[in-house]
Amino acid sequence: MIRVFITDDHAIVRKGLRQIVGDHPDMQIVGEGEHYADLSRSMRQIDFDVLLLDISMPGKNGIEILKLVKQHKPNVHVLMLSMYPEDQYAVRALKAGASGYLNKNSAPEKLVEAIQTVARGKKYITPELAESLAMHVAEDTTGLPHEKLSDREFQTLRLIAAGKKLSEIAEEIALSPKTVSVYRARIMEKMNMSNNSELIHYAMKHGLVE
Repeated sequence: MIRVFITDDHAIVRKGLRQIVGDHPDMQIVGEGEHYADLSRSMRQIDFDVLLLDISMPGKNGIEILKLVKQHKPNVHVLMLSMYPEDQYAVRALKAGASGYLNKNSAPEKLVEAIQTVARGKKYITPELAESLAMHVAEDTTGLPHEKLSDREFQTLRLIAAGKKLSEIAEEIALSPKTVSVYRARIMEKMNMSNNSELIHYAMKHGLVE
């Protein structure tokens, strides 16, 4: 029996995941949560084999939560779920310890296949993710400028490129505007840019915003 825990801040998504997983006799939902506090508390109380984790979470984002989970529960297999294309977050997720990455637009049978694959201790790699990984490996050692950013800086870059003000970004990722301003300064320095217009142009060119 594969014990599955769900962490997603959208109730309707959790319900859908429960229904898909519940239809299979070799899987059991042992708990769910809408944010990291729920997950953290549950990790101390129950055991599970596979964690379904949304990459876009309020406060701590999915990549940060993933790293914390792997620190406390290294044997848990984490399957990241996201609305973002594989080329935006998948490589970062795998580097941070995820066992797989699945787009939320995928068919239900793909979710079942992914859970069964990671529960066996293997990586779940979609054709799209395989292509993204191949492109990542093929790039020279310097890589693209945005690949030098930390996970939090990358998240901030995407929000800036989406047209959000620093105060809005601070509220969305649960940090102070001053801290967000520091992230913005680091982004500018690492990417050798001087204003938001350059960041937005870069993000659009490389498909970092929807």
